[in-house]
Amino acid sequence: MALKTTPICDIGNHAPDFSLSDPDGKIWSLENCRGENGTLIMFICNHCPYVQAIHQLLVRDTLELLDHGVKSVAIMSNDINSYPMDSPENMKKAAEEFGYPFPYLFDETQATAQAYGAVCTPDFFGYNANQQLQYRGRLDETTPSKSTPESKRELFEAMKLIARTGEGPDAQIASMGCSIKWRQ
Repeated sequence: MALKTTPICDIGNHAPDFSLSDPDGKIWSLENCRGENGTLIMFICNHCPYVQAIHQLLVRDTLELLDHGVKSVAIMSNDINSYPMDSPENMKKAAEEFGYPFPYLFDETQATAQAYGAVCTPDFFGYNANQQLQYRGRLDETTPSKSTPESKRELFEAMKLIARTGEGPDAQIASMGCSIKWRQ
């Protein structure tokens, strides 16, 4: 596992469009995933212990964000030949097991991860209603070795602020996780 942290948020960058399929073959674009007050784009995978540590928190937060007009989408960009646990079949199993309230899409060419500048799983990109980047931070302080139910809900609070004001918080702590597994 190569530990990575996300770079500083490039406030105002526009969300790149995409055309990706879910494990059932349905094609999704940015427009299909867009929320009235904001959109959360998440790069996750199945095998990463940093993602495994936050499954339930991610479901809780994305469900509650729907009440604020924020929709979410998860994208898996890893090389599945090297990491078969991240295959579309296993993506579907994870989405069903955890009850994901968002589409879980496969970035087979890795072009979407490259367009967003994703570096790790999880990597969160919070956009306002105009699809301008306002948040690039962590979910909370949870790690594979540290889980605190009382943790400040950093991503959730940031997305609520974005939904209400169109702007993210000044203070953002980088997300950390396993590196995106790029194809050779």
